[in-house]
Amino acid sequence: MRSLKLGLAAAAAFCALSATAQADCVKVGAVGEAVTHDIAELFSTHGLANIIYGQGRVGKGPVHTKCEDGSGTTTCHSTQTACKVTTPKTCLGAWLCFPA
Repeated sequence: MRSLKLGLAAAAAFCALSATAQADCVKVGAVGEAVTHDIAELFSTHGLANIIYGQGRVGKGPVHTKCEDGSGTTTCHSTQTACKVTTPKTCLGAWLCFPA
């Protein structure tokens, strides 16, 4: 009985720590639009990385990118879960961030 209580207490503590660690994680997204598919995908994925960096976060898990071809351009949407690790950086838009 004592080992059951100890096991339940350990499981509760693990769940509480997991919930705390997940509390500062958010889903971040970026959009890239260009004449070609490759450039639009490059804009969305690199813009996403810079936005995450600028927010003082680090990407967690895979980057999901979905592209749609329009009449003259391609638009790509990239998303990734990102967790807080440092203070936000100074950025000018999604492409120019200054190191802290």
